[in-house]
Amino acid sequence: MSQIILVTGASSGFGLMTARELAQAGHIVYASMRETQGRNAPRVAEIAQWSRDNKADLRTVELDVQSDTSPAAAVAHILQDAGRLDVIVHNAGHMVFGPAEAFTPAQLMQQYDVNVLGTQRVNRAALPHLRKQGKGLLVWVGSSSTRGGTPPFLAPYFAAKAAMDALAVSYSTELARWGIETTIMVPGAFTKGTNHFAHSGKPADTAVAAEYEQGPYADVPGKALEGLKNLEPEDADPAEVAREIVRVVGLPFGRRPFRVHVDPSQDGAEVVNAVADRMRREMYLAIGLRDLLSPAVKG
Repeated sequence: MSQIILVTGASSGFGLMTARELAQAGHIVYASMRETQGRNAPRVAEIAQWSRDNKADLRTVELDVQSDTSPAAAVAHILQDAGRLDVIVHNAGHMVFGPAEAFTPAQLMQQYDVNVLGTQRVNRAALPHLRKQGKGLLVWVGSSSTRGGTPPFLAPYFAAKAAMDALAVSYSTELARWGIETTIMVPGAFTKGTNHFAHSGKPADTAVAAEYEQGPYADVPGKALEGLKNLEPEDADPAEVAREIVRVVGLPFGRRPFRVHVDPSQDGAEVVNAVADRMRREMYLAIGLRDLLSPAVKG
């Protein structure tokens, strides 16, 4: 069955791959991004052409996850345009690279704003409609860094992704009785095929950063990035994340997995998450709220 799907942060990377794969699978997909009439105008035109060429229904919508008003406007546009909204793919995010000390508090706040508060803004705009429908799906694109291997110099990004993961876990049981499912996608550290590392932000405090770059940690950035690259199999394909999202969306209601790992490097997140998710289930059983572990069927 065709679903109406909103994908955040869909101008490039996992977001654009996912939006295209979902549209090719027969869904009506809204690829959201900032500045659709500004710097992303060429991307909007490319997506429109791709949609025509592939006979797929991929549309674009203006959505800035850092704005308190933009998500509501985007959701209102989708509801007016398509009549409903079934699935939200929380993909918008940004990576930074450098020693934690050299990032200003404002930079850490921005990481949380994009990776965590952005999901909250979109949820507050969309969930009233999904709850009214009594059915829906939230797909959260997380990171294996939340519980797997955590290389140095990625602390602000890792911390924000861990916060997003915790938020997703809590939302899952708070939405279950409304008939809204949750799936957390856990990609590994894909070093090629996306722009995550190439476009990563840098510390604002260049003086502190220089002390690390010229001191005992001078060799760490190169070793960390080269090590991640060497861990990744040659055939690692970031599009597999998009294909897994398509698979999850296509599963019957109530049969969608809570967590899906796509980690060719096998950094250990799958092992640790299995324990954490088991303890979560046991807690809900122990406190008499077992029903919150599965989405309710309306009516």
